[in-house]
Amino acid sequence: MVATTNRKDANGTNGRMLATVPGGGALITPTLLGRTAPRIPIGGRIRAGIKVLTRKAAEVAEAKRIYDEGVAQGRGFEAIERDIVAKCDGLSNPLTPKNVPYFTVRGEDFPNPEIARQIMDLFAEDRGDGVRRLYRFPAVFPADAWQNVMPHELVTWTASERRFWSEYSEDGQTRYCMIHEPVPVSNGQRTIRIFGGRKTMPRPENNGLCEPEACPEYQSKKCNLSGRFIFFMPGIRTLDAFDLPTNSFYAMQSAIEKFQAIGFMRGGRISGFLDGKRTPFFITKRLVEVSRVGDDGRPTRVSQWLIELEAPVDVTALLRPDDGLEALEQRAVEATALLEGRPASAPKVSEDGVVDMDEQASKGSDAGSRSAMPDAVTAPRAVCAASDARQASEPHARCAASPTEAPAAARQSVAGAKAVPHADVAWILDAAVALGVPADRFEQYAEKRWGKGWKLATGGRKRALDEVTAFADDAGGFQEKVKAELEVFS
Repeated sequence: MVATTNRKDANGTNGRMLATVPGGGALITPTLLGRTAPRIPIGGRIRAGIKVLTRKAAEVAEAKRIYDEGVAQGRGFEAIERDIVAKCDGLSNPLTPKNVPYFTVRGEDFPNPEIARQIMDLFAEDRGDGVRRLYRFPAVFPADAWQNVMPHELVTWTASERRFWSEYSEDGQTRYCMIHEPVPVSNGQRTIRIFGGRKTMPRPENNGLCEPEACPEYQSKKCNLSGRFIFFMPGIRTLDAFDLPTNSFYAMQSAIEKFQAIGFMRGGRISGFLDGKRTPFFITKRLVEVSRVGDDGRPTRVSQWLIELEAPVDVTALLRPDDGLEALEQRAVEATALLEGRPASAPKVSEDGVVDMDEQASKGSDAGSRSAMPDAVTAPRAVCAASDARQASEPHARCAASPTEAPAAARQSVAGAKAVPHADVAWILDAAVALGVPADRFEQYAEKRWGKGWKLATGGRKRALDEVTAFADDAGGFQEKVKAELEVFS
């Protein structure tokens, strides 16, 4: 739940209003244009197909000339169609879509036509017919929610704007059919200027519900599913993203499955490169047979080139050991065991040093195994290592060592942390405690240095480990650095 609070200035008047959450802290401050979700700017459009002359238009010499010249000049099909309609009497819809195995990149679809040329230079290829076309290109998605990188809706268009479109309620349970509100008129003479654009409202018919089976526009094919992919292209230097429109239910459904599968293996992430080798997604086309129901109600199958999302990466490499709750819990158990100077499979040692002999016997532990382990692993138990129960109630409770007691324990803790490829947060906090900085204070320091997500990111944990490692023999210096960051430079 989000609440708002009024803050008063020195004169007692209301200052700005902040949105707050129950745990404290401010969310985004409302502005004149509202607190809307951030939108990704689009700087160009790649199209999934082409348009060709209809049989009737192809018989008109002038229409054929305009079409051929427009295609050669890289003009958009909409502009070509407008010219044909304006100069050729009797041709109202001279172009028709055609499904092809390649994508269309036109300079007119980009604010900077040079971007279109760069895309073709980098990714177009000749597949034996002497013409370079865009058959496949890399894509990096800018958000982790597939709904943000593949927005879609049911929509009816007029010549100039959306007439009807679908929109879900906030709880995601009800789909509405939306329209623009009528423009208000002042004194019955002139329209009122509307701030922030035209307002919207549910369509009055059918209580504003979007029900395709009962919708005359949908049944007459005036309302259709419309979606688009939003992405960046590696190698193309531009601040804006690109989009690729599609009306194919099959293509979007297949993409959703790919997004969900990759997200599951990457801890919910589909944004950015897929692995450390900077591998992106690739967008291409695949010829498939799809089922359609004809006007007579009988299903038929037709072949179509559909947009295909590829992830050319070893998917097993995406199942990283530092992702996933179970993996983190397992690593936490192993970290605690190593900090206590025992293997992860060895019996637990209580706080007073008593070994559970029943557990040792049941697991067949070797009493000499500790001596066979590296020094970094067999080091004495770190100061105040937390038990599982204590972790649940006080996740980061630690006791701090004084500067005179810290060096030996710090070296042991840091050595143990360095022995693990991906340092666990608990190890890092114990090393900080051994250097004389309480765990909660180090967390404040780490959040200020590397952000609130430093625990979740491998890079963030690595930077924190490097920090405590650098001061393994200088507890006093480490304490002073933390103090300066939190108190002097705050």
